[in-house]
Amino acid sequence: MTLKVYLSGEIHTDWREQIIAGAEGLDVTFSAPVTDHDASDDCGVAILGPEDSKFWHDRKGAQINAIRTRKEIADADIVVVRFGEKYRQWNAAFDAGYAAALGKALITLHPPEHDHPLKEVDAAALAVAREPAQVVEILRYTLTGRLPEG
Repeated sequence: MTLKVYLSGEIHTDWREQIIAGAEGLDVTFSAPVTDHDASDDCGVAILGPEDSKFWHDRKGAQINAIRTRKEIADADIVVVRFGEKYRQWNAAFDAGYAAALGKALITLHPPEHDHPLKEVDAAALAVAREPAQVVEILRYTLTGRLPEG
C-alpha cells in the first residue's frame, strides 16, 4: 500500500525534510504547499496582474494557492499539519479543518504550549505529535504494523 501524505503548515523550519528523510524506504509519497514564501504571497499578482490594494493582492494569491492545496488534501491519505512556534499559521488551521471535513486521517505536529489554543484542531486529529520523528513512526506503523525499536 502506498500512502499519500500532504505536509501542511509552517514553512520556516526543516520539519518536512526531517519527515521525508526519516520515511526513506517506506512506501510513501509526499506533497506540500508552495513553501517559497515570496512566490506563495505574490503568485496572484505575478500571474493575474497587479493590485493597488494589499487585500486584493493577498486574496488573489490565496485563491491560486488554494487550487493546489485543495487538490493535494483531497488526494492525500494522511494530512500532517505543523504549527510552528514563531508565527500563527491560520492557513494551517484551515487546512486541518478542511482535511477533517473530508474525513482525512489528520496528524497535528506542534509543541505542548500550543495544546490549549489548538484543542479543537487536536480533537479532530487522530494523533498529536511533538516531533517529526514521531510522524515518521506513525507512518511506519501504519504501513508495517511494527513498533519503534528501542
